[in-house]
Amino acid sequence: MNNTTFFFERPKNEVVMGYAPNSPERISLGQELERQYNTTIEIPLIIGGKEIRTGKMGKVVMPTEHNHVLATYHMATPEVVEMAIEAALKAQSQWANLHWIERCSIMLKVAELLSKKYRNLINASTMLGQAKNPFQAEIDSACEAIDFLRFNAYYASRIYAQQPMSDNTAINRLEYRPLEGFVYAISPFNFTAIACNLNIAPVIMGNVTVWKPATTAILSNYYLMKLFKEAGLPDGVINFVPGSGAVISDVCFASKHLAGIHFTGSTTTFNNFWKQIGDNINNYDTYPKIVGETGGKDFIFAHKTTEPKDLAVAIVRGAFEYQGQKCSAASRGYIPEAIWEETLKLIKEMTSEIKVGCVREMSNYVNAVIDEKSFDNIMKYIERAHNSTEAKVVIGGKGDKTVGYFIEPTIIVTTNPKYETMETELFGPVFTVYLYDGEKYEETLELCNTTSPFALTGSIFSKDRYAIDVALDKLRYAAGNFYINDKPTGAVVGNQPFGGARKSGTNDKAGSELNLYRWLSPRCVKETLLAVTDYRYPFMG
Repeated sequence: MNNTTFFFERPKNEVVMGYAPNSPERISLGQELERQYNTTIEIPLIIGGKEIRTGKMGKVVMPTEHNHVLATYHMATPEVVEMAIEAALKAQSQWANLHWIERCSIMLKVAELLSKKYRNLINASTMLGQAKNPFQAEIDSACEAIDFLRFNAYYASRIYAQQPMSDNTAINRLEYRPLEGFVYAISPFNFTAIACNLNIAPVIMGNVTVWKPATTAILSNYYLMKLFKEAGLPDGVINFVPGSGAVISDVCFASKHLAGIHFTGSTTTFNNFWKQIGDNINNYDTYPKIVGETGGKDFIFAHKTTEPKDLAVAIVRGAFEYQGQKCSAASRGYIPEAIWEETLKLIKEMTSEIKVGCVREMSNYVNAVIDEKSFDNIMKYIERAHNSTEAKVVIGGKGDKTVGYFIEPTIIVTTNPKYETMETELFGPVFTVYLYDGEKYEETLELCNTTSPFALTGSIFSKDRYAIDVALDKLRYAAGNFYINDKPTGAVVGNQPFGGARKSGTNDKAGSELNLYRWLSPRCVKETLLAVTDYRYPFMG
């Protein structure tokens, strides 16, 4: 019997490797890249710990070389999704009753496997399958995933240690039960770490998941699933179910055992999920927990006191790293006219040095957008900007999908603060600037606040502390993650809990204990030490 009171100490964030030319980590990563590039694997579904092959096949290709096939994968059928739900429910009781320390121990072993044995494997698969350069892969599929695993164990310690007050007459305690049913985890293409956390956050609290990975991230996600299994995760706790989102979701949302969804993706998809759950609400055994992080139209707002070089670096990094395909990527800017000319000059100098190309050439700063659909959509907006009387493309503006889905880092300047690329999420390397009169600071802050339906990330640049304070107040609800004199990207687990509100999601703050609370259904137990023997109260005398 385990009757030990145990507490996981606050971990340190995983150290980010640099991958400088000729460094040992760059050499070993390059070798793994070439191995995976020259190997085509077959990816099954993994349900109840068993590999399932449906024969209904799809292909995993490189966004930077879209004719190169990395893997083929088996796609789910409705019958197989039902199998996944059954496998999750079968595993539920035993997993929920396993001591939380044992559950955390498995997650910490996953973290160590990622940190050491499989770091190159997960980074290379993320680079090839999701078009990330070595640094972007490192901070995602290695470091952030490891941080989620380690910090969630620490946060679980904090949660389980919290108990209500008791007095001499009664003992009160809270049981932190997992949800009753299964959690449906739907992960995006852009972060392998998010795919990890969408599963392990519910699982570490005793839940089981049916996992639908993004089609364009199946390679790294499959290796992640195999890693869970190697670390000792019991069969059926996480069930890996690639395939059509519509097919998988229809079965999951129709199940009376749906206990929650953990989602990162588009606002439109999340809205449709919410409607499906609402339509089926009378069928469920419990009210499903709905946790989602969706879109963003993230801003950089500059005050007239801003240093142009600081602003230029923030724009180049914030808007163009990972081709602008981060939920937090900077995509609109409000910049005083007086500092724009110098800022633009510096941005042009920086972007002229940026190399665009395949991930196999590790010095490329910008790679490809994820697929043809994304490429075509982004280029549509750029072409309209080329032909608009309200906008001008001042940097970039070209794309080529002959070999891979490449789009140049692009900056649009508009005279209309409500121009379409100031409002619409493009999810690409496009940053739109609205130039304002520096004396109309507060008025323009209000414009920023009301232009977009999203509220995920944003930043303010200023040397004036009073101006910063005004922005913090005026933009209080414009961003769930707000940055001062920094780009609006790069939230670190344990440092900047991540999430936004409005149309950006439920703001349940991945990377903090706030998210873990969502996967619990607490029971309060009161034990009275001496039973009451008289029904009457003093007031009745």
